Amino acid sequence: MTVLMDSPVGPIGFDGDVTSITALHWGRAGTLPDGALAQSACGQLAAYFAGTRQVFDLPLAPRGSEFQLRFYEALCAIPYGETRTYGDLAKELGVSAQAIGQACGANPIAILIPCHRVLGANSLGGFSGAGGVEAKVALLKLEGAAGLLL
Repeated sequence: MTVLMDSPVGPIGFDGDVTSITALHWGRAGTLPDGALAQSACGQLAAYFAGTRQVFDLPLAPRGSEFQLRFYEALCAIPYGETRTYGDLAKELGVSAQAIGQACGANPIAILIPCHRVLGANSLGGFSGAGGVEAKVALLKLEGAAGLLL
């Protein structure tokens, strides 16, 4: 049996096995079986949405190129309630802002790997999760980064 949890941005499911999470899905369950890891993921996300957790402590194993894996590490280093621009991350990783945007869109574990914390220089940028930019705004507001949106 797999897990599907309710959240303020819609139902969320996960891919993975008993050792790690490999993807997050919007609106459907994934392959992660119900068990200790699934319960921990649901509990940590519930605490995040309740405003009582700022850092996730889950074993994540996203798939991707060497660049994508470095990019996911850079995303995880952006603190709760803070943002970076596509350009900031492009400079940090020595790639184009377009490459950062594409890598954001390909992030398989949104929220847990916080691509919602990446903004355009003069806009919100996109968001590949269900609800698109509205979900991104909801996550930024939850983290107290709403001042950036005004």
